[in-house]
Amino acid sequence: MTDDLQKKADARFEAALAAAGARDPRDYYRSQLRELKQSDPDGYADAVAYYQSTLVTSIAEQDADPLQAWQSFGLRIAQLTAAGRAVAVDPAGRSHPFEAPGRTEDMILHLPDARNRRALLVGLPPAPSAAQMATYNWLVRGRRA
Repeated sequence: MTDDLQKKADARFEAALAAAGARDPRDYYRSQLRELKQSDPDGYADAVAYYQSTLVTSIAEQDADPLQAWQSFGLRIAQLTAAGRAVAVDPAGRSHPFEAPGRTEDMILHLPDARNRRALLVGLPPAPSAAQMATYNWLVRGRRA
């Protein structure tokens, strides 16, 4: 991966974020990667290799949808962190199995199979509803009130 390739991918992603009014997940994914590095170095290496060889290239050279490519990367990080399944939470707070590419108004969560693990956030809509924020606070942050 070259610097030019990285710059092109970043520019395409930032333009797609602006056009969609979407939230930038990169800081959150970096945090998830730091945790993965501590808990599973092999999983971390897999995620970094995917980022370098697949994510950036698909956006910069293959004209993949940048938002969908980053969402796929977030799902990959979540799956490497804990086996589980992805769900979409609609603005009313109802969940259903996630199917790519998903709807922009849905919140995407990864629900680990292990009951002692909290849900992992994959994507928030531009303006989460009160029901989505309550779900986030309860399942991701572990807050009951």
